[in-house]
Amino acid sequence: MPARPDVPLAWVERLRSLSEGLPECYEEAAWTGVRWRVGHATVAHVFGGEDQLFRITFRAEPDEVLAFEHLGAPYFKVSWGGNVVGMLLDDDTAWDELAELLTDSYCLQAPQRLADLVERPGMAG
Repeated sequence: MPARPDVPLAWVERLRSLSEGLPECYEEAAWTGVRWRVGHATVAHVFGGEDQLFRITFRAEPDEVLAFEHLGAPYFKVSWGGNVVGMLLDDDTAWDELAELLTDSYCLQAPQRLADLVERPGMAG
């Protein structure tokens, strides 16, 4: 079985900076890669795969999950969890878009009192 590559530190640092503005969101080592959580709920998980590709998984609204299933690369729906989707990461990753997706994931996973503190694009708050 091929080894999983480590996620480039620059990408982890970029993801870390995206999570810094999310109340009570914290980073920890995952079974592979790094994940960000609020309480016991995972907001995002970044890791290298045995296929040497890098992925980040996160949560999405039901209508967005359907869209992710049909968009194709770099997006995908995972086989576990009804609201878990992901994105392949590479040198062409749209980081602004990923920031919005991770903010949405946080708001789905966080208690409402914390989600209400987050400013989301297109929403008052």
